[in-house]
Amino acid sequence: MLAGRMNSLPSSGIRRVFDLAAALKDPIDLSMGQPNFDVPEPIKQAAISAIRDGYNGYTVTQGIPELRERISRSLAQEFDWQPSVLVTSGVSGGLTLALMATINPGDEVIVPDPYFVSYPHLVELCGGKAVTVSLYDSFRLDPQRIANALTDRTKAIMVNSPGNPTGTVHAAEDIEAVSRLARDRGLLVISDEIYNRLCYDGPASSPVQFAPEQTLLLRGFGKTYGMTGWRMGFAAGPTDIIAAMAKLQQYTFVCAPHMAQRGCLAAFDTDMTDQIDAYRRKRDLAVAELANHFEFVAPSGGFFVFAKVPKRYESGERFMEAALAKNVLLIPGHAFSRRDTHFRISYAVDNERLRRGCSILRDLAG
Repeated sequence: MLAGRMNSLPSSGIRRVFDLAAALKDPIDLSMGQPNFDVPEPIKQAAISAIRDGYNGYTVTQGIPELRERISRSLAQEFDWQPSVLVTSGVSGGLTLALMATINPGDEVIVPDPYFVSYPHLVELCGGKAVTVSLYDSFRLDPQRIANALTDRTKAIMVNSPGNPTGTVHAAEDIEAVSRLARDRGLLVISDEIYNRLCYDGPASSPVQFAPEQTLLLRGFGKTYGMTGWRMGFAAGPTDIIAAMAKLQQYTFVCAPHMAQRGCLAAFDTDMTDQIDAYRRKRDLAVAELANHFEFVAPSGGFFVFAKVPKRYESGERFMEAALAKNVLLIPGHAFSRRDTHFRISYAVDNERLRRGCSILRDLAG
């Protein structure tokens, strides 16, 4: 009874670890890709007030005008850019709509590897082919490798900065070079910038700065404001693509949650400097705890470390199993890559738990 497309779609490696966690008592969970602080009170109160004031029904598919106006104003201030805007059910919802709207069967999408877990699978669900381009071992975006992977079937290039799982903030010159490739070849750049506010060594560059007419920007509120479960994001870009995504949203998500949209209005007036500084310190702590025992590129954004597995474990899967036996949860690299040579931990946990988890990982490394 199942569709054939399900035969090639594996279960998420991240969700599998969540399932394993259910059998553990008080695990040291370094797997979760979500903030460990609560939603700021002004944002909570805005959503609660919206519920009480009756903002509980559908909105227009594109999102409430007030939120779209605030998003547009922020993009005009940041980039001097006035794209069409669509409020989406999270960045994952935006990514799904974007690929459905742009990818025909047989189209190729360049996916730098490592990648967020859903990228290649969503491309393939849309009938496209995910062409992975290795960024090992520097994890730096490599314009020449991407250029070498282009064919006459290439339709789009995925960019994710700061990146998940690596925490890499790609250099401005590399973003510019990839944007130039897209301009020259008439390609779409799909830029996943869910972690754009979580940068610790300077701001992240965006393809919007170099090729605004070729860029579809995807951003969200979940990581920055601790509201991952609210499922709030937005897409901004060419009018025809945004219109097509809105049409698809009518038949799928319908609209983003109404009360959450009202809450996001308050997010624009909420200062997150203290939380971002706290994550910078957590990044520094994680790097210091692991540096002498594991090989990794120090992350500049997000809240992950993507480290190489010690040789004696041979794979991320085997290292994950060894950590699990010590009550520590992490994600093996194959969830994010065609390779399984690394593992991902999240440092979005309290410092005491982070130290204990890193100590156990150091013991496993020997």
